[in-house]
Amino acid sequence: MTGLSRRALLAALGLAGVSRARAASPLRVATLDWALLETLLALGVVPVAAAELVLYRRQVIEPAVPESVADLGLRGSPSFEALKLLAPDLILGSNYTAWAEPTLSRIAPVESFSIYAPGGHPYAAAEAATRAIASRLDMAPAGAALIALADAEFAALKARLTGGDGRPALVINLGDDRHFRVFGADSMFGEALTCLGLANAWRGSTRYSATAPMGLETLAQVGDAWIALLPPVPPEARRMMAQSAFWKALPSVRAGRIVELAPVNPFGALPAALRFARLLTDALPFAKAAARG
Repeated sequence: MTGLSRRALLAALGLAGVSRARAASPLRVATLDWALLETLLALGVVPVAAAELVLYRRQVIEPAVPESVADLGLRGSPSFEALKLLAPDLILGSNYTAWAEPTLSRIAPVESFSIYAPGGHPYAAAEAATRAIASRLDMAPAGAALIALADAEFAALKARLTGGDGRPALVINLGDDRHFRVFGADSMFGEALTCLGLANAWRGSTRYSATAPMGLETLAQVGDAWIALLPPVPPEARRMMAQSAFWKALPSVRAGRIVELAPVNPFGALPAALRFARLLTDALPFAKAAARG
């Protein structure tokens, strides 16, 4: 954790009992949604099962998933038979898993907590989902603690960026050597920029996530900004970055104002927002050093 150390924040908030130790939930919980999996783990709850954990460990990374969690396979085609054998008491769903609810509801009660919806605000929705899930599991204090911890860490990260160069940030992912996706103000990363006190260089609409792929030529309209490049970067896109005269002529690229970030979940919850904020803050050269403690 950057800014204040996690231990220092927990102590300051009086939350030492809500650290990495796993809380004992009386219910056996399962989920197919990564944002809800993040939330459970951040609350200290180890679910009995979740989906696509190999990819989660590679692309989401934190919170780490214990080996005891059963992997149900692909999120789009999970093993309902395996889930039934695990006999969960409760299954957490979202609008992304609504297609599976008729089958899931025959295994255990399903409760939905959606974070991403048109016209919504993902960060506030993630806070609401955190409170609701914690309350459902009789862990309301842990939910409040997690939200307070996120607020405190964002404040610490924002302080590190105070006095920067005033340029906005453009958060993108390269789909190939001709197209990119951008994360606007209504995405989780866009709202994280706001929490950090950074302006978003993208002014177009993005439909609460990233835009559909757009031609690279659109980047010429953005102007000077810090470009935060999210993985993966396909090989053909990497070659383009090394060889394309257009790419090299972009003001941000020409001036060296581009940073590449480690993997982070673009459809995550509070843990993903915080991971993105940490990665970006650590990558920006004008950020003040993290406080030690």
